[in-house]
Amino acid sequence: MGFFSAVAVAFALSGSAVAQERQTVIPERIDQSKSIQIFPNPAVEFVHVRTEQSKAENVRITVHNIIGNTMEVETEVVNEHEIRVKVKDLAAGYYLLALRDESINYRGTFKILKR
Repeated sequence: MGFFSAVAVAFALSGSAVAQERQTVIPERIDQSKSIQIFPNPAVEFVHVRTEQSKAENVRITVHNIIGNTMEVETEVVNEHEIRVKVKDLAAGYYLLALRDESINYRGTFKILKR
């Protein structure tokens, strides 16, 4: 086995170890992201954020325009697992809805369209 073959084998082995390590960490975030529903999208007046695992009172929401500036929006807790975000006053276009729940160490960003 030549030098480059040995390096390729070592790299492949180390890469698979990293992949195995990631498999144990990432599924929790993927499961949490799948348990979040954002509707309607596109929206005209309000966007509803429904979470299965987080309590609405623990979730912090920020809305950012496409270049990253934070937009001022009103939020209202509808029930234990749902928040309503008022997007009526935003200009038409794409926005990023950032969710943060420190109690379960979750952060996620979702793209929404305001019509």
